[in-house]
Amino acid sequence: MTAAAQGAAGGIGLRLVEAPVAAKDDPRARIYIVDHLAPGTVIERRVEVSNSTTSSHHVALYSSAATIEDGAFVGAEGRTPNDVSRWTTVSPGTIDVAAGAKLTAVVKVAVPDDAAPGEQYGVVWAEARSQPAPGGVVQVSRVGIRLYLSVGPGGAPAPDFAVEALTPARSAKGAPMVTATVRNTGGRALDVTGTLLLSNGPGGLSAGPFPAELNTTLAVGDTKKVTITLDERLPAGPWDATVALASGVTERRGEATITFPNAGEGDAVAARKDSMVGWPMVAGATAAGVGLVVFGMAHMKGRRRRSHGRRQAALPV
Repeated sequence: MTAAAQGAAGGIGLRLVEAPVAAKDDPRARIYIVDHLAPGTVIERRVEVSNSTTSSHHVALYSSAATIEDGAFVGAEGRTPNDVSRWTTVSPGTIDVAAGAKLTAVVKVAVPDDAAPGEQYGVVWAEARSQPAPGGVVQVSRVGIRLYLSVGPGGAPAPDFAVEALTPARSAKGAPMVTATVRNTGGRALDVTGTLLLSNGPGGLSAGPFPAELNTTLAVGDTKKVTITLDERLPAGPWDATVALASGVTERRGEATITFPNAGEGDAVAARKDSMVGWPMVAGATAAGVGLVVFGMAHMKGRRRRSHGRRQAALPV
């Protein structure tokens, strides 16, 4: 997937061009930089900068801080530093990309020996600036790759989550909706996508699967809501509702019997929880925007290095 700052004549894109062999079965491995690293570890990944505009662009490549706020992954303004950004460098730091061209750069993450344990977030940015317009206005476009970095000894903390409740509701325009309350019960941040299936409705009707509207990012311990909007022609119910959600290879579902209210929000119904395999998913994470920012995504997994470090085997994306 290429994330691009799109304009009328194309844009600047940034994507990972290799992923770790160990994570080849994880769909997040191609869209996020997600890693658990011991202090003293160094990892490198190649990224591709593309230019689909009709003119050459001078592109700056750098890392910056990020946070998870209210269910969204948010890149900080400018070159705001944190530990992850201080450990992350991009070479070259600037690059001239001709119209229609694609060039590669190397992202290097070097965790110091005295790094404190815990999970932090960052972004690797590709930034292009326009020539000053009348009045001195300069347009800045950024695209990036998210970094989810956990630091500590031993293996990576296990990701996990639970669908705790399903709430039927109607939008202001009367469309039925289902909101799933999701709690991150594991040790890593999650990016949740998924679907809703309705069965055993009036007259034996079934409907779906319906896709969740947006990705939801949950920090460790967070509880957030994922909303699925349905066809306004659906009868009120009752329905057997099954929400199937996934973050990477971790999949969970919640089941409840619901009836859509005439207006507003109905009562939350505790979900019967279960892990699940092979459920029909509308898969894949989408690019997530912050203002005029669009994030590209990738994933990597490093190993503790010996002396100056071992390089992890990687596959092309």
